[in-house]
Amino acid sequence: MSRGDKAYEFFTNGYNCSQAVTLAYSDLFGMEPEQLAKISGGFGGGMGRMREVCGCFSGIVMVLSQVYGYNDPKDTEAKKALYEKIRAAAEQFKKDNGSIICKELLGIEKPEKSAQPEARTPEYYQKRPCPLLCKYAAELAEKMLEE
Repeated sequence: MSRGDKAYEFFTNGYNCSQAVTLAYSDLFGMEPEQLAKISGGFGGGMGRMREVCGCFSGIVMVLSQVYGYNDPKDTEAKKALYEKIRAAAEQFKKDNGSIICKELLGIEKPEKSAQPEARTPEYYQKRPCPLLCKYAAELAEKMLEE
């Protein structure tokens, strides 16, 4: 099963968008999937359902950071290289989907008033691009890792 298919499946099994993308790469993180789901959980719904940066894109950032990240705060070259990869991912995501902002991807004009997640019904999945965006994001991360 491809990482894109895994991300799609994680989302349709109830994980949020950010969790779905990062869990598709859990083998790269050196941690248990349960821990990774917790770490990535708050990024869903555009960060806590505020509909800001898309959780799928946040998942890409976490994957790229795990592979290309740095831990020496003085390593400005490594920081720059990571930021360049994140910017390239953002440009590609925007080019292919129109935005990296959750509310724009969902066509929401008014801010969400509640942190309460919507029930995952068949209607929910029909009106949301999220499962396909999860698949796309995992595939884009994979493409960037191959470059």
